[in-house]
Amino acid sequence: MPVIVTIMHELDVEIPETPAGRYRIHIGRSILDTVWAALEAEYPKLKKFIVTDADVVAAGHLRRLLGDVPVPAHIIDPPGEGSKHIGTVIAIVDAMEKAFLGRDTLIVALGGGTVGDIAGFAAAIFKRGVNVVQIPTTTVAQADSSVGGKTGVDSAISKNAYGVFWQPAAVYIDVAALATLDDRQYRAGLVESVKHALIADAKYFDYLETHMPAILARDGAALEHIALKNCRIKAAVVEEDPTEKNRRRILNFGHTIGHAVESASGFQLLHGEAVAIGIVAAEYIAQKMDMAAPQRLARIENLLSSLSMPLKIPRGLQKAALIDIIKRDKKAVNQWPRFVLLEAIGRAYCRDGQWAHDVSPQIVDETLDRLYA
Repeated sequence: MPVIVTIMHELDVEIPETPAGRYRIHIGRSILDTVWAALEAEYPKLKKFIVTDADVVAAGHLRRLLGDVPVPAHIIDPPGEGSKHIGTVIAIVDAMEKAFLGRDTLIVALGGGTVGDIAGFAAAIFKRGVNVVQIPTTTVAQADSSVGGKTGVDSAISKNAYGVFWQPAAVYIDVAALATLDDRQYRAGLVESVKHALIADAKYFDYLETHMPAILARDGAALEHIALKNCRIKAAVVEEDPTEKNRRRILNFGHTIGHAVESASGFQLLHGEAVAIGIVAAEYIAQKMDMAAPQRLARIENLLSSLSMPLKIPRGLQKAALIDIIKRDKKAVNQWPRFVLLEAIGRAYCRDGQWAHDVSPQIVDETLDRLYA
């Protein structure tokens, strides 16, 4: 009989631009069984519609959430990045129309980052916007994508090409859900925790180094701790800059080259695996710009290696293809991106009030050469 632990942590995220102005993040162990009753109590007048995927259903999370309650749903199949395109969003909106749903709807996103991004985008555009609640079930979604209101889908060329900012009404994080995640997905998702520590909290980086065995063993207390740290870091940044005008760009640390590698691989590399390569790339760039001592890179590589992450670009990915994708980055100005860099472990570099910085094409080209396996 599993031990049911009540909600142990709650965080408020203050977003003045949103209709509600704030939302709450609930973090705990084995709380998924209680979430549906909480949603019915909190939103009694809203009709519910669930977006999830076949893997989440197979893992038993949908059954744990609903029990025997009949609720209309769209199940994304096949799961994963291959379904993260505009066609899936259209299918969800069509399903909601066929269910006679209107603006009095609450979309419940149950799953990983792909589910959350797609469901959030559908919520933003359905009837010009309905509420969405995020219930993340993967390490990457619990650490990052469920909080902050970024939604979107991929184009045929690049990742997250289409999307909007649409803050959730609430987030429920049950770290016990991670028990069903396969090892590769679990480890890759932890890279977002490493990113948060690198840009904002040196003591958190220390914690990840010293507690990695417990984290990899999926110890409940360790998972609650990192969920709380991740959400506090991300919430603080998002509250200051909800729509990524400046400081929120630090959350893209490692993602500029990481997204290019992920897209160029045809999404054969998981998001966290590609971002791990992007983090190393950012450190190579920092070294080229005399901003980082070699021992800093070694420490970062050691932590990423403990997660079994790749640190080099696979040989099969052509540099020209990577540069073409990099030019389309969301932070690009005149077809060239700005990069988030570190001042130190635990602190992103800010110059003249700006958190993303110009890096010459030559340095990026040399960095890519150095990154090949």
